[in-house]
Amino acid sequence: MGLRERIGLGGAKARRQQVVLPDIFDEEFLRQLELLQVIARRLIRGRQRAERKTKKTGSGLEFADHREYSPGDDIRNVDWNVLARLNQTLVRLFEEDEDLPLRLVVDVSDSMLTRGGQKLLYAQKIAAALAYVGLAGLDRVGLTAMSGKVHETLPAIRGKGRIFRVFDFLRNAPHGGPTDIYAGCKRVAAQSALPGVTVVISDFYDLQGAFDGLNMLRFRKHEVVAIQVVDPIEANPLDTGARGDVTLVDVEGESSRDVTLSVALLEAYAEAHERFCKHLENKCRARGMPYFRASIDEPFDDLVLRIFRLGGVLR
Repeated sequence: MGLRERIGLGGAKARRQQVVLPDIFDEEFLRQLELLQVIARRLIRGRQRAERKTKKTGSGLEFADHREYSPGDDIRNVDWNVLARLNQTLVRLFEEDEDLPLRLVVDVSDSMLTRGGQKLLYAQKIAAALAYVGLAGLDRVGLTAMSGKVHETLPAIRGKGRIFRVFDFLRNAPHGGPTDIYAGCKRVAAQSALPGVTVVISDFYDLQGAFDGLNMLRFRKHEVVAIQVVDPIEANPLDTGARGDVTLVDVEGESSRDVTLSVALLEAYAEAHERFCKHLENKCRARGMPYFRASIDEPFDDLVLRIFRLGGVLR
């Protein structure tokens, strides 16, 4: 069930039709990404590629733990100080340096398609920008488009020139269906042989599964980043001029509701929407998951630079 029906505002009742999104991936957009990549790399300059480390132990340089010696172990890893002091033969374990994949998960559900798909277009721009900076920095980048009826994945790729595969994926991935954050995140986790940084871009209009899906990824050892895409008109519709008796429908269902729109009701809706967003933000931050609220009125490149300044995606 969509958020707006639950708190009192839905889309205007109208014949449902497939939303056709414009192609935003042109030469001008690519030039924007090239400039953005230069600025973003300055913000993270001096940090090594593959600074994100797995918990896998192996032949790295950073000490992780000890275990008992077993025949066949490399004697160079024996901790001779422990042997001398405690008469125990222990082997030192080290963390392996391994560049972890960057996964970009884009919600393509019906609630992202309101007002001509503006939220989905904005989410696509964010995903493309993060992918471009990651690919230019030699990260492995994968993408997923998800909803209650869609789950399409672009396996992890590497190299700046592969950005056109990202464009094609975002351009051609199907969209529509109800929001189902938990089911989508569960499938992402199941497909992930190696946890990495996973960025989920959505309006999170899924009252039951929004946080549960993010937290499940965190439980599976992903470094989760939540980017909540918000349409200011949906968040606060007071200035739309909508008043009087109207029939509203849930954009992701067939149920409808007859209401009388008044200033007081619209103010109550705006307050409820803000509480929902703050609740999601607080739950994410309480568990160490970076959260960013992204208004579609904010230039996407400004948002991406804000994300890099605060950290949490590329290191």
